[in-house]
Amino acid sequence: MRETPNQLSRLTADDSSRERLATVTSEPVRVLQIGEGNFLRGFADWMIQQCRTQGLFQGGVAVTQPRPSGAKKLAELKQQDGLYTQLIRGLKNGQPIEETEVIAVFNAIIDPYLEWDRYMALADEPELQVVVSNTTEAGLRYIETAWTPQQPAESFPAKLTLLLYRRFETFGGDTSRGLIMLPCELLERNGDTLKECVLQHANDWSLPETFKQWVASHNRFLNSLVDRIVTGYPADDAEALFDKLQYRDALLNAAEPYHFWAIEAEPELERVLPFVKAGLNVVWTDDLKPYQLRKVRILNGAHTLMTPIGLLSGAEHVRGLMEDPSLGQWVRSTVANEIIPSVSIDETSLTAYANDVYDRYLNPFIRHRLLDIAMNSMSKFKARLLPTLIAYMESNQSLPEGLIRGLAALIRLYRVEQQADGSYSSTAFDGKPLLIRDDVSVLEEMAAAWSSGSSAAVADQVLSRTDWWGQDIRTLSGCDLGSAISEILEQWEDERR
Repeated sequence: MRETPNQLSRLTADDSSRERLATVTSEPVRVLQIGEGNFLRGFADWMIQQCRTQGLFQGGVAVTQPRPSGAKKLAELKQQDGLYTQLIRGLKNGQPIEETEVIAVFNAIIDPYLEWDRYMALADEPELQVVVSNTTEAGLRYIETAWTPQQPAESFPAKLTLLLYRRFETFGGDTSRGLIMLPCELLERNGDTLKECVLQHANDWSLPETFKQWVASHNRFLNSLVDRIVTGYPADDAEALFDKLQYRDALLNAAEPYHFWAIEAEPELERVLPFVKAGLNVVWTDDLKPYQLRKVRILNGAHTLMTPIGLLSGAEHVRGLMEDPSLGQWVRSTVANEIIPSVSIDETSLTAYANDVYDRYLNPFIRHRLLDIAMNSMSKFKARLLPTLIAYMESNQSLPEGLIRGLAALIRLYRVEQQADGSYSSTAFDGKPLLIRDDVSVLEEMAAAWSSGSSAAVADQVLSRTDWWGQDIRTLSGCDLGSAISEILEQWEDERR
């Protein structure tokens, strides 16, 4: 009978992990982490571990959850003494990689809904410097809140405001005791948004003007862009991994090798968070826009480009599509010849980024369902690919064949009919039904367009919708986009008659 490995804890960890845990628990709290979930543990905490391993960072992380629902994960962390295993697997430079590491960065695990006084006492920690958060986009917003400092506030910004006010009072408004806020929520200008929320709460609660000035002038709310796929607990092969590890870990956390963090701040903040010195893919920059642009146009744009034609052709996942000789080459060619030349960023750096993206698409441990990516594809095309389409035609005075095929496939994918249950479905080229999810009004109008007209009429009707595209796009830069789309749609129809 096979022996079952013990659960990971300080008692079952190896000597190195126990030593690292003992060290971090003896050090002061330097980082407050709002978010107990998979992403921060596979991203920010993993980065801090790399810094600690190289002797570049001294201090621990106090982790707390932003919502009552996070209590279970926090309890699991406490049960394992704050230890968990980070699994990194996928492709790096085209080569397979699989690594595991026990992360030992937490020296305080606090449930604010049960330990509010302990949470608030973190404000008194003289060595506290950074607040990292990932509360989802819904968590980073202003919610009107009553002034009740003796009990947990509902929202993350309200909790943070109470913590900052406590710190302001504890240290008498000392300008050197301000904190660096580093939100990881996927919102543009996330630091600015958090700062606005904090100051709004300060106004609501009639807190002193000196406090508001201290918040605005001596605390940093940094805008940042994060990028890593963290898939969390690998349920499908966890038992096999436990056999290799010789212990069990309820918090085993899987992530892809790729990671990137762009932070809008001066490089001097490396003295606080020495990520670059540790060899991590982190950039301190005075402008996030180029990094946001390349992510939207290449990573997100290629997803939106490939999804309609992939689904119509019978592909189910990104990896399968990219491994298809014809479709995969089409995606790579369109990115290289049409998307990259249309983005005003150094072409060499964009090409290197695109190669990283292909490794991510081909990761055998991540199953990106095309039907999931297809949700709200009309608005995604407008945001991610239409600017590239327009830029290409303005620059070349000609039609980009790959992008045109992608747009034609999108219109064909939205050849939908309403079903008895109210949903809308399309059909692949082989007749297989495809559930299409988008705004109901878009689906209704696409169903009506396809039921009453030819391919040419549908293309004309769709491309002329200024409310969908921001302008009539039938003709752009002297190019007849409408005729090109119609021709592709009609060709597909002829092939299947």
